[in-house]
Amino acid sequence: MTASGLRAWITCVDPRQAPREWAGRIFDPEFVRGVPAGVDPCGERGEFHTFAFAGPMFGTPVATRPGETAEREGFVYADVLSSPA
Repeated sequence: MTASGLRAWITCVDPRQAPREWAGRIFDPEFVRGVPAGVDPCGERGEFHTFAFAGPMFGTPVATRPGETAEREGFVYADVLSSPA
C-alpha cells in the first residue's frame, strides 16, 4: 500500500497493543518498516486506526496536519486538522 503512495495519519492507538507515541505519526514506508513483530502493520487487529490523505485513489492529496493528542477511555487519539493547501 505505501509503495503505491498511500499516506495516512495514525489517529488512534490502543496502547495495550502498540506504542502510544504512534498517535499523530504518519503511516508511510518508514513507519511500516519499524512495526515490531506481533503488531499487524495495517492495524487489522485494532492496534491503531488511520486517516488516509494521499494515494493513487485520490485526485489530489487532502491538505492535513496532526493536531493535539489526548488519551481517553483507554485509547490515545490524535486530531487531524485541515492545513492550507
